[in-house]
Amino acid sequence: MSEKPSDDQPSASEIPDDVWEQFTRDTERDIRSSAPKEPSARARMVSERLREQDARGELPPGWRTGPAWQEMNGRAARRRKLWAVLGVPVAVAVALVALKPSLLPGDPFGTGESQAAEASPLPDETAAPTAAPGASDPEQPTLDRPFAGSPALRWADGETGIVLPDAEAVGPVSKDRVAQALKLTKKLLVGANLDPKTVRGARPAAALSVLDPQQPELLDELDTGLRSPSRKHDPVTLFSRFDPDEVRPVGDVIKTRGRMTFKKGSHGGVAVRADYTFVYPVVRADGPTEVTRTIVRRVLDVELADPARYQVTPGRLLLLNYDQEIGNSSCFVYDGYLHPEFSSSTSAGPSPSGPATDPYDRSKGIEHGGGDDCGTVTRT
Repeated sequence: MSEKPSDDQPSASEIPDDVWEQFTRDTERDIRSSAPKEPSARARMVSERLREQDARGELPPGWRTGPAWQEMNGRAARRRKLWAVLGVPVAVAVALVALKPSLLPGDPFGTGESQAAEASPLPDETAAPTAAPGASDPEQPTLDRPFAGSPALRWADGETGIVLPDAEAVGPVSKDRVAQALKLTKKLLVGANLDPKTVRGARPAAALSVLDPQQPELLDELDTGLRSPSRKHDPVTLFSRFDPDEVRPVGDVIKTRGRMTFKKGSHGGVAVRADYTFVYPVVRADGPTEVTRTIVRRVLDVELADPARYQVTPGRLLLLNYDQEIGNSSCFVYDGYLHPEFSSSTSAGPSPSGPATDPYDRSKGIEHGGGDDCGTVTRT
């Protein structure tokens, strides 16, 4: 007795041939994919070797075999890809740290270097340096950091950079006289180069008060230069002065570095040589806040003569020689002021024709070019 097909279940004869063939192919594929596969000879050999290593305890911690390890391949691949993406910036960071470990906070490598240490003051200069200061960071000065990118960043501030040597008797000149000469020389340097009034263009009264009036020709020349400056009488050869209508100082710090020595003088007293460099950061008096720096090196020879043997004023200095080297100031301008140049503007003066010099190099003496040569500075 045959069962009548249900209306809900079509018979094989009612299924189209193409549908039936597709069903048959799908069924065979599913059976093949679910059937266990015989591992290859190489797979069996590898699995056996891993089992033996595991039994001997030779596998490294975290080593896994089988499906669980295979399932991690996707995550491992993504991790390697992530490192590949990070590789460039990480490599750059490592290179920067290699050049400048202080970029990492906390000094993790124990180098002892940090930004604070980098800017720590240099030891006092007790002898002529053997070379120019090394290259500085390529930073531009700002209102907050006017000495950034300059060797002067580690120099002393103002008159603290004028450190007097220990006084000693020189021949018949007593220790006290030597100490007095050193102090007067410092007063002259401060009044001529660091006094805020002098720097802002006022008359350098404090510096002039140290000089012996028994040198009337010298004082007359200095007065003429301050009153009516000219090429022949230019006060910036001794005094650091800026035109207040043109520029103004940035902050109240002038960086200073140099040394002072003494010996027996030629006028019965003690002769002092002062060799100092001063760095002045300035901005335009009105306009953009671009910061630039003028660097002035001065070498003075003075003597505190013996008033018992020579017609001199007690407690005053004879100014025997003064020389200067000025970096970043317009050439051929003789109005009694220093004129810093800014990188954003072109100099109105003639093009420099002299040699390029490093104004921070204190290892050499002050060099004089021929005639009207105007050189360039390698850095400010």
